[in-house]
Order: sequence, then structure tokens, then C-alpha cells
Amino acid sequence: MSELIRMQAIDKHFPGVHALKSVDFDLRAGEVHALMGENGAGKSTLMKCLSGVYQPDGGHILVNGAQVSLPGPKAAQDLGIGMIHQELALMPDLTVAQNIWIGREPRKSLGRLDEAKLNALTAAIFGGMNIPMNPIARVGDLTIARQQMVEIGKALSHRSRVLIMDEPTAALNDAEIAELFAIIRRLKSEGVGIIYISHKMDEIKRISDRVTVMRDGEYVGTVEAAKTPISRIIAMMVGRELSDEAVSIPDLSAAETALEVRGIARAPDLKDISFSVKQGEILGFAGLMGAGRTELARAIFGADPRDAGEVIVHGRPTAIASPRDAVAAGIGYLSEDRKHFGLALPMDVRANIAMASLPRFADRLGRLDETRLGQIARDYIATLKIRTPGDRKEVRLLSGGNQQKVVIAKWLLRDCDILIFDEPTRGIDVGAKAEIYRLLTELAAGGKAIIVISSELPEVLRLSHRIAVMCEGRLTGILPGGASQEQIMELATQRNSMTRENVA
Repeated sequence: MSELIRMQAIDKHFPGVHALKSVDFDLRAGEVHALMGENGAGKSTLMKCLSGVYQPDGGHILVNGAQVSLPGPKAAQDLGIGMIHQELALMPDLTVAQNIWIGREPRKSLGRLDEAKLNALTAAIFGGMNIPMNPIARVGDLTIARQQMVEIGKALSHRSRVLIMDEPTAALNDAEIAELFAIIRRLKSEGVGIIYISHKMDEIKRISDRVTVMRDGEYVGTVEAAKTPISRIIAMMVGRELSDEAVSIPDLSAAETALEVRGIARAPDLKDISFSVKQGEILGFAGLMGAGRTELARAIFGADPRDAGEVIVHGRPTAIASPRDAVAAGIGYLSEDRKHFGLALPMDVRANIAMASLPRFADRLGRLDETRLGQIARDYIATLKIRTPGDRKEVRLLSGGNQQKVVIAKWLLRDCDILIFDEPTRGIDVGAKAEIYRLLTELAAGGKAIIVISSELPEVLRLSHRIAVMCEGRLTGILPGGASQEQIMELATQRNSMTRENVA
């Protein structure tokens, strides 16, 4: 295979941070080359250098064997390099065709838009990918998977021979992932080179030809995907072997029940759900997409209204009509969408950590004790190993794993007895996952009652002392820790409501 891209000894500095340290990377025509590493390893920075967003401070970039300069994204696009970001950059009120050709629309005489040609060009792009797509469909009406196809089409409209895909399956279900992979294989067969950034190990093994690993801004190595065990790739990423052993299950027979939920219902998502969690216990929630797990968490936390049911905290019925009520009762909720519901992205790490506890740092006139606030924030940064230059760093500039730790710090400072973690490791790397797992286990050992909602069965099995399984808005069973994936999937596809708790 011919070489499309070669990056040699790429160096990049930001104030106080040496982001890339003499990194090498290459891409061949007709291959999928996975780029992996922990959050903050430098993957996105390297790809931004390749796509013209950043200019490297040292090193060389060669395209088709010729050294090039990439002063901006347009220069990269002109050389056939397209990047599809994790957060899609589409305009929802415009059509598919308008999104693809914006700023490059075909014109008739007198500058009038040639809509027929615009739509025909768009149809040709998707026809070449063998994807049915209506050029005049409004993008905001499409599923996330379809929107991602529009992004791919936009990149191909620039005649891209290199496609950079950053976490392309983060919001896709299994059927949509299969559709995306079919497109990737078709593009490979046409000689397109694809750089694939993902934290999902099963995907890497399924779709990639080679894997390059980065760590702390440095190149670690490149291996053949088919010949390299996942454990070896993980060890390259984190610099150590990670254990997949399930958490040991403590004896909680004498522990106090911290949270009890009775008969929660909310049409059409939740149907008469009851369960309890003890102090020191991690209760995992498993289920297929649409099972109602997030809806249940939001109903408990008061983020969504409920039609029926009660919440009992430490043996006392507690009226929870809003998140404020839940927090006052000692319940913290880490949303699956941390950027929209867990963080104030433009604010710094210190402010985000203190957000739920500000009255503790204010005098009677409302003035904040910034000195004490800063010291406590720095203590949590050290305790949780949050990678940040300081507590005044804007939280939007942190990696996903470190943003998640900031949300955790917020609720730890609030000293919540009950913590609900909804997809706690979504979009973060295996090293950060291991740290989050360790932290949750330590919190439970310290007496916190923890609910973990996760779409990853290995994660549920690794963390949970008991496993609650939902299907179509019903709780279909509660299994002991150490249950098999087969047992969980049997309950996750069982449409009848639970009649009794499943115990070993």
C-alpha cells in the first residue's frame, strides 16, 4: 500500500504544557489506522496539527511523499485531509445538501443558487457510498447516525483521501455502528486512508489494521491490530497492566438502607419500579438502550416529574420535586451528559468543584472566601489526580476523564451520602476508567451508597455488589454480583415485570 501521510518528530507546546514530544505517525492508502491513548495523551492535538487547526513547533508533515505546510484547515482540505469531530459541526436548520456545500454552493448566472445541481452533487456523493440520503432533508430531523453520514459526505465532497474520525460511534447503537463500519470498509476498498480515534477496544479489533499508541504526548509504538491482544494495547496506553477482576463483595447484612424507592412510575418510560441501596453498596443498573435507566435516575433526582412513587432516604419518606430537594437530601447525580448537566464549561476547575456548596464558602454578605475555596479545590485535584495546570484552568480545556473527576469532586465536597453515576466512563480512556473504578470502590468502602448506570456489561460486572436489570421501563430482576452476562441479557430482554428478587 502506498503511503498517504507521514508525520515525523512532531512537537507542540502550549503555555505550561509540552503537548507533543517528537511524535511519529503514518497512514497508508486503504487502511484504518487506530490512534489510541489515555485522555490527554495528545491524540487530538496531533490530529489538529494534521488537519491544519494547529501548526506544529517542530517536525515535518508529508502528504503523498511531499513535505507540506498546513497554515489552516482549508490548506489541509485542499490536500485531501478531512476531519470528522466527535461533536458534529452541522447546522440543524439547513438541508443535507446545504450543509455539505455551504460556502461552495454551485451558482447560476447572476450568482443565483443552483439548487438542482446542489442536490444532484449531494445525491452523487451518497450514491457513491451506497447510502440512501435525501439531499433536501433537514439535518435537525436526522438521527445522530445519519448526521454522522452527512459529516462523512461533507469530507468526501472535498475529495478527501484521508479521513480522521474522532470517537465516531460515541452516540450510535449497534445497528448504526454496523452501518458506519460498512461505509468505512467501502472507503478502504477505494483507497481512502482512515485515522480512527476510539476508546472502545472491541471496535479497534473489528475495524482497524494497525494501532498506534500515545502516552503523555509521546509516541509509544505501532502494532498490527489482528496480532496484538487487547491487554497489550491497554498496557501500552497506561504503562501498566490493568486488572479486569470484579470487585470483592462486602458483607452488608448489617448495613443501613440509605435509599429506598417504592413504585416509581412515569408514563410512558417507567412502570412501578422499587428497589433499595445500602450504605457501602454499589448497585449497578444494566439494560438495553431505551430500558429507562436514565429516566429512572432523573425521576429519583427530581430532574423529571413522576406520576407515582416515593423516595425514602435513611428511612424517612422524602419529598423530591427538584434537583435542589435531592441535593438537600444528600443525593448527588452525575449525568451521562456531563458537559450540559454536570459542568459550567467556561468556568474554572475551582468554581465547578464548589458549585454545589457555595454557601459554605460565603459570609453573611455573600462574599466568597477565595483562599479557603482554592485550597479545598487543590486538595480534591490532588486526591482525585485531576490533570490540570491549576484550579484556575477552564474546565472545558480538560480531557473527558478529568472533567468527570471534577464532577465527582463537586459531589464529594457537597458530602452526598447517595451518589448516582450515569455512564460514569462514557468517552474516557481505559486508564481514566481504572481510576474512576478505584474511586467508586473507595467511596463505597467509605460508606457511600452508589448507583452505577452503564451500557458496558463488563463495567457493571466489575463494579457492582448487586445488579438491577431493566427492560422497557420495568425492573425485571436483581442479580447478585458476579452474575454472568448471559443472566443479565436474559433479564434485559424479558418484557414481564419482576415478581421477586433474584438471589444466589
